[in-house]
Amino acid sequence: SAGHGRAPGRLPEHDRILQEIESTDTACVGPTLSAGSVYDDQPNAHQKFMEKLDACIRNHDREIEKMCNFHHQGFVDAITELLKVRADAEKLKVQVTDTNRRLQDAGKEVIAQTEEIIRCRVQQRNITTVVEKLQLCLPVLEMYSKLKEQMSVKRYYSALKTMEQLENLYLPRVSQYRFCQIMIENLPKLREEIKEISMSDLKDFLESIRKHSDRIGETAMKQAQQQKTFSTALQKQNNVNYGRNMHLGRNRILESKNEITLKRTFEDEDEHEEEVLTAQDLVDFSPVYRCLHIYSVLGDGEIFENYYRKQRRKQARLVLQPQSSMHETVEGYRRYFSQIVGFFVVEDHILHVTQGLVTRTYTDELWNMALSKIIAVLRTHSSYCNDPDLVLELKNLIVVFADTLQGYGFPVNRLFDLLFEIRDQYNETLLKKWSGLFRDIFEADNYSPIPVANEEEYRIVISKFPFQDSELDKQSFPKKLPMSQSVPQIYMQVKEFIYASLKFSESLHRSSTEIDDMLRKSTNLLLTRTLSSCLQNLIKKPHIGLTELVQIIINTTHLEQACKYLEDFISNITNISQLTVHTARLYGLSTFKDARHAAEGEIYTKLNQKIDEFIQIADYDWTMSESDGRASGYLMDLINFLRSTFQVFTHLPGKVAQTACMSACQHLSMSLMQMLLDSELKQISMGAIQQFNLDVIQCELFASSEPVPGFQGDTLQLAFIDLRQLLDLFMVWDWSTYLADYGQATSKYLRVNPSTALTLLEKMKDSSKKNNIFAQFRKNDRDKQKLIETVVKQLRSLVNGMSQHA
Repeated sequence: SAGHGRAPGRLPEHDRILQEIESTDTACVGPTLSAGSVYDDQPNAHQKFMEKLDACIRNHDREIEKMCNFHHQGFVDAITELLKVRADAEKLKVQVTDTNRRLQDAGKEVIAQTEEIIRCRVQQRNITTVVEKLQLCLPVLEMYSKLKEQMSVKRYYSALKTMEQLENLYLPRVSQYRFCQIMIENLPKLREEIKEISMSDLKDFLESIRKHSDRIGETAMKQAQQQKTFSTALQKQNNVNYGRNMHLGRNRILESKNEITLKRTFEDEDEHEEEVLTAQDLVDFSPVYRCLHIYSVLGDGEIFENYYRKQRRKQARLVLQPQSSMHETVEGYRRYFSQIVGFFVVEDHILHVTQGLVTRTYTDELWNMALSKIIAVLRTHSSYCNDPDLVLELKNLIVVFADTLQGYGFPVNRLFDLLFEIRDQYNETLLKKWSGLFRDIFEADNYSPIPVANEEEYRIVISKFPFQDSELDKQSFPKKLPMSQSVPQIYMQVKEFIYASLKFSESLHRSSTEIDDMLRKSTNLLLTRTLSSCLQNLIKKPHIGLTELVQIIINTTHLEQACKYLEDFISNITNISQLTVHTARLYGLSTFKDARHAAEGEIYTKLNQKIDEFIQIADYDWTMSESDGRASGYLMDLINFLRSTFQVFTHLPGKVAQTACMSACQHLSMSLMQMLLDSELKQISMGAIQQFNLDVIQCELFASSEPVPGFQGDTLQLAFIDLRQLLDLFMVWDWSTYLADYGQATSKYLRVNPSTALTLLEKMKDSSKKNNIFAQFRKNDRDKQKLIETVVKQLRSLVNGMSQHA
């Protein structure tokens, strides 16, 4: 009863489990059983569940059986109907089989035709496919053939375009074919080939322009020079005053002819403009364009630009390297400039016809580098040049060179600054050349006044030199001009020098004031340094005598007066008034004054030397007992020489002649005094004193004859006053007066020095002892001899007193 009492509590649980098993999927049976109480620990739980499960199964079996029994009759009826149909089915099968056989027999031909049709359709499709593929491939093949043809005719840029079309448009359509792969593999090789070929062409182009640079530059410089000359000719034609300013003397006709020639030349050039060549006419630039385009298409434009610029820099360095002998001829300079101009003309052309290959910054940098090198080269090589004509041609080349490159936009101010340095060197070479010309003129001069026989000869001289003399104009022909032939020659050479200096100053883009200043400075150098040095050297030459020195003084006087005409000459050339504040003045006055002073000094020196020569041939018998009664022959010859010499001095300025005469007389007096006091002369007789007195009398007579006008009173005779007082003292033997009045301003023998008197008296004393010249005194008047001894003692006392006082 206990078990029965628990059964009702468990049965609902078993029913739930059975319901879940029936209602759920087979895979969920396990979890249902596990989750239920089938396997609980209660006794007989499992068995009871199994019993419940069996009962459930039996219930289902009874329901199935009931279902089958209910449908069995229908199934039997269906089978019976099926058996009836079976016979009809057999008949139908036979009919169908027969029909199928007959259909198969009838369809064999159809099948054969159908298969033929299928084959034809397949062929047709294949043909269509082939045509389509060929239509795709033929343009590729045609393009590739076109590429090969372009390569063969060297149309590389077009070939690259063709390659680009092949790669981007045609080959992708047929990339599955093997020949396309071969093409694709070949295209990079062809590109490299094109790059190599175009680079080779570029190298040939670079070599070509290196060889043709001088011709390109020469053509460009010629055109620039013609254009400038033409512009100058137009300016001259429009400026009425230009001829007055620039066409002077013999240059006027020549420049006018040149102007006409230039007009004709440019008229011809206007008619034949096609003859004007450019860089593009002289050089084929297509390789560089082609190479640039090719590298740009290939994406290597920067590589090409770097390579081109690097190679051109190398060529620039080669072009800027001059030949060692360039300075020897103008052709060396011309070729050097032509190559440089050609180089930069090419660069300028490349700059304007290409985009980015060269830039203005690049060309400016290259030009600045080149300009520094050019200036250094010209400084060095021009310093070797000693020919002013070559320096002038160099200057003209530099001007054309600068004007040409300036026309292409390159700054050239530093070149014109360099020209100022070369101008100084040019002036130095001119000064050297003119120094030689001056020396030749001085060597060829006869240093005598210019004779003119008639009016024509006179006008020829004054046409070369501005000489005016109203007194000389009154004289009849033949007559002589005071200057020698070197004066007009020197004057003309100074003007030629100014012309030569002006030639360098032209085309320097300087104002007339600056040109005037340059001409005056260079002319001053010529006068103060070159001409002055030549005059100084001329004056010092040993073969230049007194006559020549006198003529040199006269010449320098006239040249000094002509300086104002040189001032006017420069002013006319430059059209700058001398009244301008900044106008320099010529220093000719000081130059010629210095030369005159030197010549005057040389005259004094040579006069003294000539006097010394006469003195040296003097042959006195210092022991003679009495004089000859007439002056010595050497002294008369000396006086005659002085007379003739001073006659030549008539053309000299008065003070010069007077100074020369006074200097000569003083030197003669001093020389005669030294002859008396010569230490080697031990004895002098009274007869020798008397003979010497006769000679001094002749000197005094010469001085009183006024050999040179202008002396007042006996000024010239005072040159011999020392000798005269000394000789009078000994001739009169007036020692008492001398000793009594010594030291007084009114003394009769004021100019006689005690030491001089003592020296001469001792010579006479020694002579009296040996030759008994004073024997008469000893016999007739012994007191006289004692007086001599007393005089000697007193003179010695005076000399000693003077020494102690000193």
